[in-house]
Amino acid sequence: MKILLIVLGVILLGFIIVQLFAFNSQRNIETYAYVVNKKYDKFEIRSYKETLFTTVKLSSKGYKNSSSKGFSILAGYIFGENERNEKIAMTSPVTMSLEDSMTMMFMIPKELNKEMLPKPNQSLIEFKEEPAKTVAAITFNGWANDEKIEKFKQELKSALDAEGITYSDRFYFLGYNAPYEVFNRKNEVIVELR
Repeated sequence: MKILLIVLGVILLGFIIVQLFAFNSQRNIETYAYVVNKKYDKFEIRSYKETLFTTVKLSSKGYKNSSSKGFSILAGYIFGENERNEKIAMTSPVTMSLEDSMTMMFMIPKELNKEMLPKPNQSLIEFKEEPAKTVAAITFNGWANDEKIEKFKQELKSALDAEGITYSDRFYFLGYNAPYEVFNRKNEVIVELR
């Protein structure tokens, strides 16, 4: 019984250390900056500046089928799988287009431009300049999955329709947390406005 309590105590201590590390590292990660133009009950209108991303287009559809594959390809690139074995700082959120084929995107840190970036070892990786845009965003907590993403996409559409705000068919999922983070998980669905 004593050994079991010691093992459980060590596991609990390890879990707490990982969560504190995750919380601290999250505060130091550069995020995709925006300005809130207007807040509504269920969503807000935001403006984003033009921003450079690394992207990978995947033939699979849906968050479950695409997220881990896309993440591992892009994370490999920023962790040094490139022509110079150079590491690039992680940014947040991880962005996924919600289309028939998924495109996953990692924002490039602002101090870097396309010419400064090392060539990827993976031919699937491309660099894309996302233009400045105005979006509507709805936020939800916890772990994301296809059902939750679709639910909040539909909630956002209904809320925009109720306000008479016209929007495009360009929806994105934004995930702000590392997979090992348990607390304070933040996710969003955004759509570009017309």
